[in-house]
This record gives sequence, C-alpha cells and structure tokens, in this order.
Amino acid sequence: MKKIVNMLHLPKEFLLFLYGGVGYMLIEFLYRGYSHPSMFILGGLCFIIIGAINETFPWCMPLVSQMTISAVTVTALELIFGFILNIWLKLDVWDYSNMPYNFYGQICLLFSIFWFFLSLVAIFIDDWLRFKLYDEEFPSYCIFYCTRHSDLMTK
Repeated sequence: MKKIVNMLHLPKEFLLFLYGGVGYMLIEFLYRGYSHPSMFILGGLCFIIIGAINETFPWCMPLVSQMTISAVTVTALELIFGFILNIWLKLDVWDYSNMPYNFYGQICLLFSIFWFFLSLVAIFIDDWLRFKLYDEEFPSYCIFYCTRHSDLMTK
C-alpha cells in the first residue's frame, strides 16, 4: 500500500480525507442501509480534523481529551451540515426530531455520545495510517493524563 501511495504522489491530507469519507459512508450503510453523497464530505472533513487534533497540539494529549474535542467538533460540523442540507436545501438527509435532547432535529445527545466513542477508532486509524503510509512516529497513548514530564513538554 505504501508503494502505491508513493507512486501516486497524493497529498497526505487528501488521502486521509478519502479514507474518512469512505469510512463514514460505510458506517452509515451498516447502520442505516444507505447514505448520502454529502456524508462523504462530512466524514472526510471530520477524519481530517480528528487527526489534526492529535498532530497539532505540541504536548501529549490524553485520549479522553482528544475524544471529547473530536465529539464536540463532529457534533458542530453535523449541526452546520444539517442546517445547510436539511433546513436550507431541504434534502432531509437525517432528522433527529424524534430523539431526546435534540436541537432542531439536526444534532442530539445520543449521537454526540456515539461520536465520542467512534472518535477513538478514528484516532487509532489516523495514527496507524500516518505510521504505515508516511513513516510518522509510532504513537503512544495516555488515557486520562500524561505521567511523564517529557510527554508534557513534547509530542
């Protein structure tokens, strides 16, 4: 796979976007039995941002913190896409109106919790792809807090 990626000379972010888009659509097919093309864009964007959270901060960030920031980010993007796709363009891609604690039927607490746990999978896949395809450093993880002083100063 690494040789194919090197031969194609695809930018890293573009390839990660493709993986995220395809992955998100597969999850929707498994969960709902169908998806919408816009979900490819949303999934790719979410995957890029989840990976960037881990890559951007210059210190060891606990997985729980990464997962929380990721879940809030995905929920915010879902709200933005929902307002555009479902309310403004009236495409009715999803509707959480029948779910408790929903906001205009575009986001709901249950799916925000789902994004929290699913983001762990995205973090691991992003790190694995970066390690395997781009020879980036093999990640090390801490769950709630970093115990080594060096983790706090460098990533």
